[in-house]
Amino acid sequence: MFNQLLPYLLAGVSVGGQYALIAVGYTMVYGILRLINFAHGDVFTAAGFFMVYLMASMPLGVAAPLVILLTVALGFTLERVAYKPLRQAPRMSVMISAIGASYLLQNLMWYVTGGLAKQYPVLPLLSDSVQIGAASTKVVTLVTPVLTVLLVVALQLLIKHTKIGMAMRAVSVDFETSQLMGIKINSVISTTFIIGSALAAVGSMLYFTNYSTVTPTVGAMPGLKAFVAAVFGGIGSIPGAVIGAFIIGICENLIKAAGYTAFSDAFTFALLILVLLFRPTGLFGEKTAEKV
Repeated sequence: MFNQLLPYLLAGVSVGGQYALIAVGYTMVYGILRLINFAHGDVFTAAGFFMVYLMASMPLGVAAPLVILLTVALGFTLERVAYKPLRQAPRMSVMISAIGASYLLQNLMWYVTGGLAKQYPVLPLLSDSVQIGAASTKVVTLVTPVLTVLLVVALQLLIKHTKIGMAMRAVSVDFETSQLMGIKINSVISTTFIIGSALAAVGSMLYFTNYSTVTPTVGAMPGLKAFVAAVFGGIGSIPGAVIGAFIIGICENLIKAAGYTAFSDAFTFALLILVLLFRPTGLFGEKTAEKV
């Protein structure tokens, strides 16, 4: 029985780590701006296309850092063009801008790629097969949870023990007061988008190693599931988003193991409804009182 479940458990831990790297971007932006960055899944998709085109003409050692840099530049540009001009606008306006940015990126990718699915390049080592007990899996399945935990720990250290991290925490608690105290709000927000985009780029490399076809809309479902993970763990909480992502990844793969593959996506959104009904702040979210 365990030997039959093992491949699904390994896949669940792996995909949970990939969701976690995307979810951290959602939860960091929400923690500071109280904004759901709907275009984050499309930034993740763009990272996949960057790797497809760069690996066609250069080795992985050069392409991988360039993919991260290009994805960071995209996230930074997105924040400056779509969100910064609306800093003082009603929250609904910013949300509509985020949706518009998402569709703009999708349509740009359709135009550039001609709407054709692109084969993701085989990444040396990560794509190799390895035997774990009775299960055969890819090296990326084992690398993903370890790399995810290391990156999240590094991010937590940055937030708790650096000047920019202290500024992020201050802004997340009280945006207006932080601004009055001299914190450079624009720099803090840009840094948040840069970190989230970099993690999305790493997540895309891990994700597309398993799901090797890239299309302009392929990031929509992982992006939605990562958003659900962030809400489930308590949006605004980085550890909560990571734990929520691993829970969702493992559960959806166990549902597949039980023979209900068609319902694996439905489970994720049913979980979102239950969380919103019974614990709107998520597992690790803090209750906040509305200011009058």
